[in-house]
Amino acid sequence: MKQRIIYGPVPSRRLGRSLGIDITGPEKTCNFDCVYCQLGCTDKKVSGPEDVCGVSTEEVVEGLKNHLKKVKQLDYITFSGTGEPTLNLALGEMIREVRKISNVPICVITNSSLVSRKDVRDNLAQADLVVATLEAGDEKTFKAINRPVSGIMLDDIIHGLKALKGTGPRLEIEVLLVDSKKDYPTNISDRAVDELVQAVKFINPDVVEVFTVSRPPAEDFIIPVSQQRLTEIAQKFDDALGREMVRLVFKGLRRKITGIKHGNMRDEVYDLILRRPCTVDQISSALEIDAKDLAGIIDGLLGKNEIVEITAEDGKYYRAV
Repeated sequence: MKQRIIYGPVPSRRLGRSLGIDITGPEKTCNFDCVYCQLGCTDKKVSGPEDVCGVSTEEVVEGLKNHLKKVKQLDYITFSGTGEPTLNLALGEMIREVRKISNVPICVITNSSLVSRKDVRDNLAQADLVVATLEAGDEKTFKAINRPVSGIMLDDIIHGLKALKGTGPRLEIEVLLVDSKKDYPTNISDRAVDELVQAVKFINPDVVEVFTVSRPPAEDFIIPVSQQRLTEIAQKFDDALGREMVRLVFKGLRRKITGIKHGNMRDEVYDLILRRPCTVDQISSALEIDAKDLAGIIDGLLGKNEIVEITAEDGKYYRAV
């Protein structure tokens, strides 16, 4: 199936109604292979932007123009998807060109891997909001959870995020906490949490969001952190940064999306699943597709082996192959 660059809108607890732009796909292209990734293990692990042939600015603008005709009342246009968006060094140019055709705020969701590079920080500085992940405050935990390519060091990331703060965009740090069924390094021990809190305090972002996995992870030994432990860890961030800076997120209902004009519903469903594994209810709610119509689309995608069904504790998810 041909990949489309623009997908959604996706209902987001943070961003509201967010239209996605995927500039590295169609296969998962990343310099991390995170144990918790909802897209599964990394298909194409790369060292840096020089190894990536992403989409062009012209493709982004053309795709967005067409999509904006069908979707109204957006809260954000977000660069995210099947890979790490900062691997495409045209990102800054893309943001500037998107501003010429839309006044919707622009967000970039990044794994923070390349923020030590000034050219990447310059690109990110074009956005209104940067959501950057940071799951560790020490090198051992970082390598165990994020499994980066050789040459990426946590200290460089932390100082790069510090340098990004104040360059223009609002900076939010995502702290995704994980537990494990087996003896594997996690980021929820007192020592790991203390080092992570100190790293975030050094960066001094505008907001810190603390949460855990809510979709089937890449590695089946990774499990969600209990609400009690999440609350305890969030309190440590509160104590260090102030409660007004810290958001503790439990799994819950998302905002309902309205006013979508459908083109090819089958493609729209696949495009959403490609970037975000979903349950039937999540797909139906996000894209406003009738349950009966959606059942036929799901059956067709399964029959052609374009998606697979994954059973999790909270239900059945569908993930692109």
